[in-house]
Amino acid sequence: MNTVVLIMIEFFLTGLFAVGGGLATIPFLEEMSVKYGWFSLDMLSTMIAVSESTPGPIGVNMATYIGNVMNGPLMGIITTLSLVAPSFLVILLVSRVLEKFQKSKLVQNLFYGLRPAVVALILSACLGIFKTTFLLPEAFSLNFVNLALFGVLLFVYKKYKLNPIVLISICAVLGIVLSL
Repeated sequence: MNTVVLIMIEFFLTGLFAVGGGLATIPFLEEMSVKYGWFSLDMLSTMIAVSESTPGPIGVNMATYIGNVMNGPLMGIITTLSLVAPSFLVILLVSRVLEKFQKSKLVQNLFYGLRPAVVALILSACLGIFKTTFLLPEAFSLNFVNLALFGVLLFVYKKYKLNPIVLISICAVLGIVLSL
């Protein structure tokens, strides 16, 4: 199968089944990394950091980033459109139907049942981020520098109620300084 078509299908399916927002796309992206080798898991961690640090939805940012890294701006547009197409189509359908069925017990139960799946997908993404951030892959031991940095930043963020922009800026500077 043509790689571009395969990428479009994979991102379309990710957009269709990543219920719960951008963080829910991370398990799908991890699977793509392992299955196709289009990008490494280490690169995925970088993508998450960049996508979280830039304006816009994280899932869309990651799709665009992956496409650009894989094969330039055109592929970034293709991956982005493939990811958002299901949401666009579903919203068109739902907006037509939901008003009629909004009070339906079946629809309310459907959304109630989806909540645990959304939490599970987001938790899975959090565990993946934890693994790539706090574990050293070669030794399967804790990265104490990152763990200490996380603890200090969490404490400072909570105690001084920092603006998220300030926290992201501090982390970006620390990342640069610590990598020198």
